[in-house]
Order: sequence, then structure tokens, then C-alpha cells
Amino acid sequence: MIEEILKTSPGGEKIINEYTRTKGLSDTRRRDMEHYYNAEDGSGYLAWRIKTLQKEASEERMKRPRQPQTGGPTADRQSYKEDCYLTEDRHCQEAIALMKHTADEAVVKEKMKLTLAYRQKLLHDPKKSADILSVFSRFLDIPGLINQDFGLLFGDATSAKLLEKWSTNIKPKVIAQSRGLTQTSELQDLIQNAEATEVEEGWDSDMSSILMLVHLLPPSSQGRKRPGKISAKQACDRLVKFIKTSNSIQGHLDSIGERLQPYQLAVGPNKSRIHSWFIVIDQHALPCKASNSLACVDELFKAHFVFGTSYYQELTNVFSFLQTTVYDIDVETTKVNPRVSELRARILQ
Repeated sequence: MIEEILKTSPGGEKIINEYTRTKGLSDTRRRDMEHYYNAEDGSGYLAWRIKTLQKEASEERMKRPRQPQTGGPTADRQSYKEDCYLTEDRHCQEAIALMKHTADEAVVKEKMKLTLAYRQKLLHDPKKSADILSVFSRFLDIPGLINQDFGLLFGDATSAKLLEKWSTNIKPKVIAQSRGLTQTSELQDLIQNAEATEVEEGWDSDMSSILMLVHLLPPSSQGRKRPGKISAKQACDRLVKFIKTSNSIQGHLDSIGERLQPYQLAVGPNKSRIHSWFIVIDQHALPCKASNSLACVDELFKAHFVFGTSYYQELTNVFSFLQTTVYDIDVETTKVNPRVSELRARILQ
């Protein structure tokens, strides 16, 4: 800092040159130097200039907005894999135009890979994020694109964690923890179905065990300005909805009437015999690639990250648990409810 100040001050270059050449200063140069810095009382131009620079640096730091350490689906992140992504808008627009008109799914999936960085940029632009499903409309008719994007963002190992861990490791512990709760009729039915090999009435074993998390991690109170705390049963309806095969999916979407966070839509003759699964987001039904409930919940979780949308308020505890306990995503930067931390510790012990 001293050298930089001398370089920009009248006479300072001569002082630097003499000191470099002789490793010292003549009496004349020493007197000149005292104008810059007086060691006895710390005065002089040099001391003043250092204080000024330090003050300016401090003020600049104060002006910068503090970046909160918050992880989760709305965080802006780089892709896990650095493939040959298209970087120029013109090339991205060409790829988007091709995807909208081709019938070749392999071509669509390849172009979706190449436009991932561009898509993430749109998602984090408040003026453009709402148009993501119109720009990338193939999400609406080609299953598997959510899984592909998530894998590109986090890697295949992270993408596979729910399906690998749930049935053998997490699910038995969730059932055991649920037995310690007050046994409502709804919870008793879920426990019974979760332990069953075949279910005749109600959700199948895997979906029942997922819904038990809602009872273990019920919605937190929303405060005075928001509606009161809802029941675990009501929160379960925020995670997955069922309609009979004979009912219109479009009719269901039209009945929503407001913008909601992503949720699962199951279609079939009854809850134990589901023929089709969808993820509903912004009044659109995106087809799930999988045909079983656990894999569809996996896609639902991933949809939050792929589309950069926050968790449903009443399901924040459940999804935060899955995020930090099962997928191990942003564990250190995600603030979770104490009940989530407690259950996480019990499950991982």
C-alpha cells in the first residue's frame, strides 16, 4: 500500500528509486519522507492516505448487500457437470425452436442438456421465470426431463439417494418413530398400509410412509398475520391429490384457481391402484416418468430444484428433512425447524 501511494504522489518515485538502489535514504530524502510519514507521531500524508483508503474500503463493504446463507431449491447454483453447454443466446434460441417442433425425444433430451445453463438463468430472472414452461414446453409431454436436469445439477449419485435409501434404511425408522405419536385414525391407517405388502384401500406402502413424515413433521404455525396452523391430514392433501380416472385432469387444473407450489396428482380407480402420476405446477400437469409412488415423490422433490420454486409452506419441514437427511443437499446452509433437526438426528443415528 505504501509503495502504491508513493508511486501516485509527487516526488514519491524518486524516494522509491533511491531506496531500491541504496537500501536506505539520504538526509534530504529522509526529510522528504517525513512529509509522507512521521514515525514519532504517526502524522503525514502517508498516514492520512492509508486512513482514507481504509475508511473507503470499510464503507464499500457496508454498501454490499449481505448474502444470507440459505440453501434449498431457490438457491442459484452451477451445474454439477461441466458439459459443452450453449453459451450464446442465438444458439440457445435455435435449440429451443428445434425442441418445440421435433418428434425425436432423443434430440429433445440432448438439446435440453445443452440449454441447462440458459434455463437456470431464466429461472432466476424474476421477469422471465414465470414463462419457463412456455419456453421449454417439452416438460409438459416428455417424461424424464426433470430427472435429467436434476442429475445435471447435482450428479447421478445424489439423484439416486431417495430410491436407494428409503425402503431399506429410512422407511423402517419412520414407521418406528410414528408409533410414538398420538395415534389418530389417519395415522393408524398410514402405519398399517406402510407395513403391508399389498394394500386394498388407501395409499400404497411407500406413499403411506412418505405421508407419515407429515405427521412426524407437522406444519409450523404461520403467525398472527396468516391463517392458523392446519392439521397433518390437511397438509397431506397439499403433497398429493387423488382424482378418479373418469374425472378430467384439465378440469382439476381449472379448479385450482390460484398459483400453487408443486404437488403430486395421482389418477386411478382408487388410491391403491394408480394408473398415472403427474406433478402439478403453475396449473400444468407434467407427466412423471415412473409408475410407482416413491419414484414419483422423488420427481416431485426434484421439481422444486429444477424449477427454482420454494417448498409449500405447510410442507417445508417435510421437504427440508428429505433435502438434508436423504439427499444431503445444502446441509450446512439450510435453516431448518428444530423438529427437523431432531428427527434427522434420530434417523441417522
